[in-house]
Amino acid sequence: MSAADLLERWQSDLESWAIPEEILAAAPESPWVLPRQIFIRRAERQHQLASSPSYRRAWEALAKPGSVLDVGAGAGAACLPLAPRATAITAVDSDQDLLDVLVDSADRLGRPALPIWGRWPDISGEVEPADVVTCHHVLYNVPDLGPFIAALTSHARRLVVVEMTARHPLTWLNPLWERFHELARPEVPTAADAVAVLEGLGLAPRHEIWSRSGESDYETFEDLVEVTTRRLCLGPDRAGEVASALRELGADDARAAELGSLGVDLFTIWWDGSV
Repeated sequence: MSAADLLERWQSDLESWAIPEEILAAAPESPWVLPRQIFIRRAERQHQLASSPSYRRAWEALAKPGSVLDVGAGAGAACLPLAPRATAITAVDSDQDLLDVLVDSADRLGRPALPIWGRWPDISGEVEPADVVTCHHVLYNVPDLGPFIAALTSHARRLVVVEMTARHPLTWLNPLWERFHELARPEVPTAADAVAVLEGLGLAPRHEIWSRSGESDYETFEDLVEVTTRRLCLGPDRAGEVASALRELGADDARAAELGSLGVDLFTIWWDGSV
């Protein structure tokens, strides 16, 4: 399959995740917006993130200290653990509040970060290249993958390191969509599809598959219920039903995240930059 075909399939697969308009119109809150606290909790768990394959690849590329560019940085989960070897940190995100959290955290680490608000690759022309480019848990939000990848590559002197779940991170909700809306949801694209796209683009990516262990993104089972209810386009009055459904799937206070980010395989994908 040609690179153009692979890119078209990626885009089509992501577009299949669109929620039917009649369901979306009835949703009291956007199902696509996660509470910022989830991203902040991820960034705060630096001691755990600093043992992941994604961290190790970037850390090794910074054996000679160098600059870091984090695309889709959120609160800094990818870039902050690299601060001891980073000569400079640039963080790109479309959420100004999360960038503010990242800047405060970087200051406390003694490694100030330059925040750049905007969407990649739209604002890539305003961003200086870096030695290492990181991009964690972003690609499933990028239908037009070709320009996005090209901009990552053209901004890296040494290495690009991408992290993503093996399957779309909302796949685990599929049984609940069936239950509450009688709606079948897709199961593609996958991280393996992303690797195929990168290979099609001639980038010679390497990858490692691993599983995360440690704390949950959700502080309590109630937090998981709240986010899941929003994801399903349901109102707070349905939270009790959602809680019951989650318990039937195996979640409880002690295992609040195992239906989400924990217990799910992740891909660390890396390739050489072109600067």
